[in-house]
Amino acid sequence: MPKAVVSEERRRRRRPTRSGKVLSEQLIIDTALRLLREHGSTGLSARRLGLALDCDPSTLYRYFRGMDDLTLAIGDTLIGQALEGWSPTGAWRADLRRLGMRIHAAYVAHPQAAVLTTSRVTGRANELAADEAVLSVLRSADLPVAEAVPVYHAFIDQTLAFAALDAASLALPNAALRAEDEVWRSTYGHLPATSHPHIAEAAPLLATEMVNSAYPSALELLLDAVAARLSGRP
Repeated sequence: MPKAVVSEERRRRRRPTRSGKVLSEQLIIDTALRLLREHGSTGLSARRLGLALDCDPSTLYRYFRGMDDLTLAIGDTLIGQALEGWSPTGAWRADLRRLGMRIHAAYVAHPQAAVLTTSRVTGRANELAADEAVLSVLRSADLPVAEAVPVYHAFIDQTLAFAALDAASLALPNAALRAEDEVWRSTYGHLPATSHPHIAEAAPLLATEMVNSAYPSALELLLDAVAARLSGRP
């Protein structure tokens, strides 16, 4: 006879672990984020999570189908953090700017987790809410759906791409970060104008500009393009 289906709620562990913790999806996700912060993107495993939560690693599979399922849940959690407190004001440009900056900041705040999750599509509640929010703002700006979808695509991919790029830099050891920053001064800053005239001219600005994220500037360029498209409509 086939086994009876056990509800998701009944699969959850109700009694505390040896250290007194009562497991939940959120506790597992929060612990996974801490492990990623402490050990990097390669440091997340069921065994390490079990040790951190003081439970048998197999217990985790009552909450997640596997480590990949947990990875998707982590990504969705970061999107949820970005959406917390955000609501549309009716000013499409300001709304998209705030939403983009919030999503970017949520990932960059957890760089090791961002390295794992920015390229993933979760299909979970927070991701769906973010996608609905972006499309809603674009449609409220009177962009036809056929135009809104490519802009949505560019907005989301640009935001996540810069989040991944910036997170990868932040995930580097401090010594490597300092060494990369120094290259702009020690190498680019000493190139002669005879061989590299444009770099030599821009070197002082490059030394200060290139150590910061380009996402805010890239986002403004995208918003400028949308505004130009809207102003050019009959």
